[in-house]
Amino acid sequence: MKTNLFVSMALGMTLGLGLSRSARSAEPERFVQDRFAIGFWVDPPLGEDADLRYQEIADAHFTMVLGGFGARTPEGVRRQIALCEKYDLKAVVARAGLPPEQLPESPVVWGYMIRDEPNAKDFPALRQTVDEIRAVRPGRLCYINLFPNYANAGQLGTETYDEHVKRFVDEVGVHVLSMDHYPIMKPGVDNRQGYLDNMETMRKYALEADIPHWNFFNVMPFGPHSDPTEAQIRWQIYTSIAYGSKGVLYFCYWTPRGVEFPKGGAIITPDGKKTRHYDQARRINYAIKQLGPTLMSLTSEAVYRVGPDDSAAELLKETPIAGLTEGDYLIGQFRHADGRRAVLINNYSITHTSWPTVEFRTETDQVREVCKQTGAEIAVIDDSPDMDGLQLSLDAGEGRLFLF
Repeated sequence: MKTNLFVSMALGMTLGLGLSRSARSAEPERFVQDRFAIGFWVDPPLGEDADLRYQEIADAHFTMVLGGFGARTPEGVRRQIALCEKYDLKAVVARAGLPPEQLPESPVVWGYMIRDEPNAKDFPALRQTVDEIRAVRPGRLCYINLFPNYANAGQLGTETYDEHVKRFVDEVGVHVLSMDHYPIMKPGVDNRQGYLDNMETMRKYALEADIPHWNFFNVMPFGPHSDPTEAQIRWQIYTSIAYGSKGVLYFCYWTPRGVEFPKGGAIITPDGKKTRHYDQARRINYAIKQLGPTLMSLTSEAVYRVGPDDSAAELLKETPIAGLTEGDYLIGQFRHADGRRAVLINNYSITHTSWPTVEFRTETDQVREVCKQTGAEIAVIDDSPDMDGLQLSLDAGEGRLFLF
């Protein structure tokens, strides 16, 4: 959880997919997410090197910026917007104390930060704020980020997490559902299942409301959390995508100072130096950015966890996958906007590569993979052609996306 980093901040976005005409006419203009969101918490300071800092963000293949730390004043927000315009980045900016009618507008401004991790008792006031902004800034995102499912009842203001998310969607009327969850992945402690449970809750209520969902994941050491490896970062991102996420957000980009984060170690240090996570993020983000246009056209239909002792044939009988050799996988199933089916195969392991033999329910020449180098749909390549069947190679935590 981001705890005390910036209590009044928040995130979000929305995508109106498949709403009936009557439902649309009853609502104010919706925010439309026009690209897959790859963002972060803690934007850089706006010093003399601000141009360089935003070039670094673009060079690492982020697609959007969340403001509120480096850009928190009206002048700072104006500078941030200009930099995002220069480097083709979308922005969710701080309100900087401005009334709704003075909030900045630009083609790059997706919307405005409203709140981070609210209690249920705050929902009525948040709805009032959202309505006031929508009245004068229709189509802009009012971004509010939720607690994870390991928050306690006192933090949530509800007896259960499910109730908290449902009430938030119903009472606040958001156009994007967003949360932060940081699984612990170290020897002796592996609570990744809680991360998947949280993603399933987001998936359920985002589908019901016909809005996209985003989530924060961990990229730095703090509290009980170890410093994640590149494979652990990949795992957090690709499993989010398997659940239909339309936005993945790094915690953090610029390393915050304070007693809560004594180790530092985010993507950029407090002194402005790149950590190893910069190049890790750059590599991962490039692939996700290429997948992005296709991911934005997909609607989640189901998610399947196929463990080493499970029968893949039985679990996946309703999917386009007829067979999958023994291993550890997470499978996301989707429907493309053009009617085709799609699956993302994720190697659930964060320590080992996987080489499954895969059998599809159609001829292989009727299957296309979305290339992570170009974004194009390409023929499926057998990674071990001298073996029987179709062999796919998956790095630890990696996912591959196929269309049928």
